[in-house]
Amino acid sequence: MQFQRNKRKSINPTRYIVLGFGAIILLGTLLLHLPISAQNGQVTPWLTCLFTATSATCVTGLILVDTAVHWSVFGQAVILLLLQLGGLGFVTLISIIPFALHRRIGLSQRLMMASAMNLDRVAGVVRVVRHALLGTLLVEGAGAVLLAIRFVPQFGWTGIWFSIFHSVSAFCNGGFDILGLYSGPYSSLAAYQGDPLVLCTIMALIVIGGLGFFVWEDLIQKRCWKKLTLYSKMVLGITACLIFFGGVYFTCAEWDNPATLGSMPLWQRPLNALFQSVTLRTAGYATFDQGGLLDGSAVMSILLMLIGGSSGSTAGGLKTVTVGILLLALRDGLRGREQVVFRGRRIPGPKVLDAMTLTLTVVLLFLSASMLLSLMERVPYVQAAFETASAMGTVGVTMGITPGLSAPSALLIILLMFLGRVGILSFSIAFLTRGRGENKILYPATDVMVG
Repeated sequence: MQFQRNKRKSINPTRYIVLGFGAIILLGTLLLHLPISAQNGQVTPWLTCLFTATSATCVTGLILVDTAVHWSVFGQAVILLLLQLGGLGFVTLISIIPFALHRRIGLSQRLMMASAMNLDRVAGVVRVVRHALLGTLLVEGAGAVLLAIRFVPQFGWTGIWFSIFHSVSAFCNGGFDILGLYSGPYSSLAAYQGDPLVLCTIMALIVIGGLGFFVWEDLIQKRCWKKLTLYSKMVLGITACLIFFGGVYFTCAEWDNPATLGSMPLWQRPLNALFQSVTLRTAGYATFDQGGLLDGSAVMSILLMLIGGSSGSTAGGLKTVTVGILLLALRDGLRGREQVVFRGRRIPGPKVLDAMTLTLTVVLLFLSASMLLSLMERVPYVQAAFETASAMGTVGVTMGITPGLSAPSALLIILLMFLGRVGILSFSIAFLTRGRGENKILYPATDVMVG
């Protein structure tokens, strides 16, 4: 009995997150391997099933086979369920059961819920989760209704399924689409590059899902910019800047590029450039061939994909505030300040160190993996880096090399998708839950040259 108690105590929230996501991926792989999951009624290879289940659970969107062409309605439903579980976090969805039964949620469950949503405190977590679930239902429902205005007249009653699938996929920043039978395999939303209703609805779902549930709760409670927490202001401000400047950059850089925006009517070019900027926030939809991007635009895309969305959201990446803290540290470092200050508030040194540690870890992993992928697939480094950033940032856009990956490269992408979603989340949770004791030994200082 004592051994069992000690064993339970040794399993911390980080391990629960990793094991939970792993179990969901394994279950999804088994379901997708069933003959009923494929359009042709045949068994799908294990690697394809594992790749698809990982991509859906980690809300990435990279695929080896077109979702509409290869998977049956049952298979698509499995993918949709994996997207919802991965987007909200399995711990958040499991909390529906005690909510429905009106049972009290214990401290350990509250700690798990706070960890799954990347919150730094347990107080009020039940309210945040309840609002997150209700808000998700309302937002996804509203998105499905708006998309149905276009899809139902176009596809009949099947358009309802199309609307629900793409609304959930967009809100969860998943990037999966089921339009391959209509617009061609791997075409994503290219058929709707001139449809403001579809593009604006998808963009709104992506942005709302990527803000984070803590920001939702802050907006619900405060309802005023001046009363918002500093964190919420940073999230909203950085998100707006990234979307705006990204849209302006792609408009200018790709305006005359016939492979991307150059072939569109003039009024469609700014709209699709803005959509490109938004979808790179880990959503994964595309309205034109990403392989046609200029090198400068590809590098900009890589930067936006690695930054990603915000903490506690359906998005992946380093997160907006993490990058914001680094920029603030850079600014104050250039000014010779020893403290990082923003709007009259000091950001604690350990938080700055955590941001630097996470960023350096991700950058080193990105560089190593992209060089390895370029070597294994014999493709230009920019293409390999684009695919690597798409996997690590759980984005899902591709320059076209993913469907033709060899087995070792596919396994590498699977690992990167898992690390991009679960690894970064676990890394962040470890920062929140670990203790920081005072140093018992003060070592003598030494001087080193920098620069």
